[in-house]
Amino acid sequence: MSEHADGIVVGVDGSEASVAAMRWAAGQARALGTEVVVVHAWEPATAGFAPYAPASACPTVAEQRARAAELLASAVHEAFGPRIGPGLRAVVAEGPPARVLLQHARGALLLALGRTAHGQWELPAVGTVGRECLRHATVPVVTVPAPDRRTSPLRAVGLSSVVRSGAA
Repeated sequence: MSEHADGIVVGVDGSEASVAAMRWAAGQARALGTEVVVVHAWEPATAGFAPYAPASACPTVAEQRARAAELLASAVHEAFGPRIGPGLRAVVAEGPPARVLLQHARGALLLALGRTAHGQWELPAVGTVGRECLRHATVPVVTVPAPDRRTSPLRAVGLSSVVRSGAA
């Protein structure tokens, strides 16, 4: 799987953060004169279905693979629109996401992953796949934040009394 010498590998899960990572990687790739390899890893869903459920309730592996390809195509379209340049390669690979990303990143210039804000303070967080990649990658790993989608701006509490008094 390490046929991806050079280039920038991007892990894509369909989130806004992974779309931001694709856009960031495309800009870096243009500056460096290299390609972007966007990778979506998927695992067949076999757990979670009751043993007595009809076979039609569980999607086939082919259906799951098609869904994974659709997810990647949709994310790429969201990132770049209908026109995709020659410097972009899309890969849908079956397997645990961290393992797949690490295999594809071997020999790459870097691995780019999206990160989202989590928790009460909206601190940037890297998920389990990102942590695994950070721990085991043999190339630099860049985490790109999701776009800020706050509906209301930040407010300074108690600022009006400071401004009125002239203290600052």
